[in-house]
Amino acid sequence: MRAWVLDGPGQPLRLADLPDPSPGPREIVVEVSCCGLCRTDVHICDGEIELPTLPVVPGHQAVGRVGARGRWVRRFRVGDRVGVAWLHEACGECADCARRRENLCRRARLTGYHVNGGFAQRVVVPAAFAYPLPPSLDDAHVAPLLCAGIIGYRALRQADVTSGETVGLYGFGSSAHIALQIARAGGNRVFVVTRGEHHRELARRMGADWVGDADPPEPVDRAVIFAPAGELIPHALEAVRWGGTVASASIHMSPIPSMDYSRHLFGERTLRSTTASTRRDGKELLDFASKHGISTEVTLFDDPNEGLRAIKSDAIQGSAVLRVK
Repeated sequence: MRAWVLDGPGQPLRLADLPDPSPGPREIVVEVSCCGLCRTDVHICDGEIELPTLPVVPGHQAVGRVGARGRWVRRFRVGDRVGVAWLHEACGECADCARRRENLCRRARLTGYHVNGGFAQRVVVPAAFAYPLPPSLDDAHVAPLLCAGIIGYRALRQADVTSGETVGLYGFGSSAHIALQIARAGGNRVFVVTRGEHHRELARRMGADWVGDADPPEPVDRAVIFAPAGELIPHALEAVRWGGTVASASIHMSPIPSMDYSRHLFGERTLRSTTASTRRDGKELLDFASKHGISTEVTLFDDPNEGLRAIKSDAIQGSAVLRVK
């Protein structure tokens, strides 16, 4: 099979011929049609987060059809359309897994990071960690839901968002343009803070109640930071009301500057990170997206290096998706 391989940090992905994978007893092989490109892929390829496995095939928002299944798999049949997400598998035995917080499992393996991912014609995944996909979106438009959508959904939960509140979103890339729709469908006002005019234009078109490149015009109840910029943390904490919550959706972030206790934390304001996601998050997000007609804005690429450069330069409006050939 053909696959895009990362040999080392900072190196471009190279197109290579790799052996076709075979499924284990509880695994399926997915014939990939497309795979979302994510800012996490940028961090992986640039070596901004530790690389446990090299060489590796990145990509963790893969969509395709089941091409083969292990002898103990009953959940899927050959030909079923499925999605492959960031969480490849968790141990199922540790305290965090027992608490239904498998996203915190220290023995978890992650797609396109610990194991080969979706920038390839075929990818192997445990059947228990693959997702049946709603028919409402085609392959390219459903792909971004598998990470950008799931993480945006979990980040809103980490921010304690409830219906009727005002939510601030900082940065407006792939995940935020889905989170905006989720928050609006949940009955919330949404303020978007983002630098690029093309991002602001998309936010307005998708129904944001206020859009700007500076702090919101009034206090917000909750805030989610999508941009990997540590300097936004104090701004968001200062923008939320007393008792409000700020959640970061990033896997990697630049250093957070020194903060003033009375301006940024006093008043029982809360700061949280968002770490990966659970299968429950994925199922709930996909069900929510199908029920509420969540859509994605996508730009298609045939070369992941071009897509990753576009993400890094902040040139993508919405999500980038790799066509796998």
